[in-house]
Amino acid sequence: MSFDPPPYRPPLWLRNGHVQSILPTLTRRVEGVAYRRQRLELPDGDFLDLDWLGDPAGADVAVVAHGLEGSADRSYVRGLARELAARGWTVCAWNLRGCSGEPNRLLQTYHSGMTEDLDAVVAHVVAEGAVAVAVAGFSLGGNLTLKWLGEQGEAVDPRVIAGVGVSVPVDLAASSETLRAWSRRVYMRYFLRKLVRKLEEKAGRFDAAPDPGEVRRMTSFAEFDGLFTAPVHGFASAEDYWARASSLPFLESIRVPTLLVNALDDPFLAPSCFPTEAAEANPFLTLLTPAHGGHVGFVRRGGTYWSEETGGRFLDAVRTDR
Repeated sequence: MSFDPPPYRPPLWLRNGHVQSILPTLTRRVEGVAYRRQRLELPDGDFLDLDWLGDPAGADVAVVAHGLEGSADRSYVRGLARELAARGWTVCAWNLRGCSGEPNRLLQTYHSGMTEDLDAVVAHVVAEGAVAVAVAGFSLGGNLTLKWLGEQGEAVDPRVIAGVGVSVPVDLAASSETLRAWSRRVYMRYFLRKLVRKLEEKAGRFDAAPDPGEVRRMTSFAEFDGLFTAPVHGFASAEDYWARASSLPFLESIRVPTLLVNALDDPFLAPSCFPTEAAEANPFLTLLTPAHGGHVGFVRRGGTYWSEETGGRFLDAVRTDR
């Protein structure tokens, strides 16, 4: 496979991980993406909303997952969707449970290791007639995507040809600790504010939901995952959840060409989230660690961000080589 990633050289004012992480959220608008929504009913009585660009029948389809408390409508998903569509891919941007604008039906929601939902999406995409499937994900969605690929291992469906992860906290415990730092407090407040609103809504529908008072006092992912994620989803503790949901132990088992892009100045990532040894040991895993880019940033002048062009080039190289 011939893959030549373009260098990323942002201007001086963008050589700061915090600026890269915050600026796109505040300012970026991606035009030219008109999704078609489809609801996928799940065996447990819940649902996922899929946002499509193009027709899956007879096509190469990229299945794209967003990050924590995001959606298929976030600019980073729309940006990648637009880039891949221009390269001839059909795109299925899937919204994790409760992230499509409508609360999901169960007390359980999504989490970083909930690969059964991605499994259902890929199976549906194949049933819709996809010839080849690539899976991609950002941040939490990237961890979920890489974990799923590792779980599939040698048994992966031959129609699944590639994977891409961008800004992925492959070690959840270490990244949770990193985000406890004072310099990361703005991110913690942002995510917890959104998570608290969701849990308050669930408390109004489910007797087993956490007490809203406890929820409002949370200040870290350790508290959130200990109070909600772990007990509701069958983990013994936050630490047990982080250990079992992290994609890091699964990287060695990936058996389709997969690209992982993590910027060295990403304020969300711990040193263990740059798995150089795993990439050196697994010929199917390509790791890019540009000096700059922040968390789901990689800002560049013009319509296409660097991570989007790089991901598109990688998937095209895999598709050409198959």
